[in-house]
Amino acid sequence: MGAADRLVANTRQALEQITAQLPTGEQRAGQIEMAEAVARSIVEGDHLVVEAGTGTGKTFAYLVPCIISGRRVVVATATKTLQDQLATKDLPFLAEHLDHPFTFAVLKGRSNYICLQRVRELEADGTEQLALEIGGPKPPSEEIAALARWSTTSPTGDRSELTIEPSPRAWAAVSVGPRECPGASKCPKGDDCFTERARRAASEADVVVVNLHLYGLHLATHGAVLPEHEVVIIDEAHQLEDIVAATSGVEITAGRFTALARNVAAIIADPDIVRDVDELGSMWRDSLTEERGRRIRGQLDGEPARILTLARARIDKAMTALRAIPDESKGDVTARKQRAMQAATSLIDDINSCQEIRVSEVAWIEGSEEFPVLRIAPIDVGELLDETLWTQTTAVLTSATLPLAIPVQLGIPETRFERVDVESPFHYPEQALLYCAAHMPDPRSATFDEAMHDELEALITAAGGRTMALFTSYRALNIAVEALRERIDVPILGQDDYPKPALIERFTEDPASCLFATMGFWQGVDVPGATLSLVTIDRLPFPRPDDPLLQARRERARADAFKVVDIPRATTLLAQGAGRLIRSTSDKGVVAVFDPRMAKASYRWDFVNSLPPMKRTKNRAEVEEFLKALNQES
Repeated sequence: MGAADRLVANTRQALEQITAQLPTGEQRAGQIEMAEAVARSIVEGDHLVVEAGTGTGKTFAYLVPCIISGRRVVVATATKTLQDQLATKDLPFLAEHLDHPFTFAVLKGRSNYICLQRVRELEADGTEQLALEIGGPKPPSEEIAALARWSTTSPTGDRSELTIEPSPRAWAAVSVGPRECPGASKCPKGDDCFTERARRAASEADVVVVNLHLYGLHLATHGAVLPEHEVVIIDEAHQLEDIVAATSGVEITAGRFTALARNVAAIIADPDIVRDVDELGSMWRDSLTEERGRRIRGQLDGEPARILTLARARIDKAMTALRAIPDESKGDVTARKQRAMQAATSLIDDINSCQEIRVSEVAWIEGSEEFPVLRIAPIDVGELLDETLWTQTTAVLTSATLPLAIPVQLGIPETRFERVDVESPFHYPEQALLYCAAHMPDPRSATFDEAMHDELEALITAAGGRTMALFTSYRALNIAVEALRERIDVPILGQDDYPKPALIERFTEDPASCLFATMGFWQGVDVPGATLSLVTIDRLPFPRPDDPLLQARRERARADAFKVVDIPRATTLLAQGAGRLIRSTSDKGVVAVFDPRMAKASYRWDFVNSLPPMKRTKNRAEVEEFLKALNQES
């Protein structure tokens, strides 16, 4: 028996052992199929792309073979919810019940941990000095004091441990980002640093859990963020392309100049230098405000180019003054100097990247009038991934929905991967009904919103609440919340009414309620049971036509742009949204799509076929009867 066959056999045996400890004790054929494919991938070194339908149990399907193999693995997740589930539920369960000892750790970005050096400076200088460094009025001294006390007792310094969410200003006063931190070797509190402590734990763990943004930074820095590992699991892998593009790109805001000025002000007494750097913030903001929506081709020009040239000269002058400060200075002077130098160096590097936009990049200006931003991102992430991932580490990419073209989009070598599609164990034809409101007006027409509100009112009334209404824009969400609150008696929870965890908790606990939300709730939200009987989707979630990065990808795809860029993104997101409905074998309900294009357009079958095999109807009366029956059953 070869090594791959041995790991496959051991994986199957371990899954049987684990399943026996679960409340249902039920074997899942799809979970076994996926786990065996992961085991083969680990041993043979080829990458694996797995579309694992909802309910497959994909988390154990990838964790068990990785743990048994003895290889060091990084699990990169797209959502904090899944990261927390892995850290607090799945991995502890496996550690207790799997007959194979292993260790695990969670690693987050630096700004998630309280900075002991900042706390020490706070104790020395008080909140007045910190107010200077973070800008504006000083943070509440009571809140800062509470965070300082917490830092002396917390084992991790992780913000998520706090029972009360700190204000943004207070947390900014006691934390640093990666652009400021000079590293443990240059910090007086480096030996005690919570971030460094978490990194040391990660370097010794068999399984390291991170989010996809941190893994993207790891790839962008060519392996400088995470410990060496032999296997990486990319969960919710349909988001990998966009996250890698964002983390490997450049972003310049007015706030970066302002933050640098405050870092400089904390260590340099020359008011002219501080003023010159601080002025760059408002100058940069003003130069971008009228340029919002513009895509930049070739060389950066106009007022933004002039400001960046000026910025480089002024920041160089500030860096010269910083270098003149002796490293042997007393107190925390050296730490502040290093932070300011790190922030200045990072900003200069990004300014240099903006001078000439390469043909492989896209640059654009976006944001609000108050907070405009210049962004640069690679059009194709395949080259970076080939250099830093496909040739270095065995990767398992998985999600409930993955476009067929994802290996091409990510540049996975054709001969280096296997694709496996694992069906969900749910019986969708018996559990779910797909309703397309084919009679609705075109979603771009002026009459669409009112007609959609009529549909929502009828279906929510039939369901007795129990509805998650998903929208493709804040505009559509807000007018629907306002309209429906006047027309129906059941409670409507708007996305901005409470923090996301509290919102989901309130919705789950009150079956009569409805939750109205936008894109942030289309995935990663799990509400099993009778609380949720109806998921509605206002429009097919096509990406914005004016998104500069997607525009560049469309230009590259030419005549195939709609098929290659727009359809895969929209069908994947639709499937993610519809996937909020059936989360267990006992769930039943309706997915209602109010966009008639799903019934009439030439591309309609791309959308229908992206969804689970639910029974389909265009008859609203049939849907209402179905929902009323479910309401009576519960």
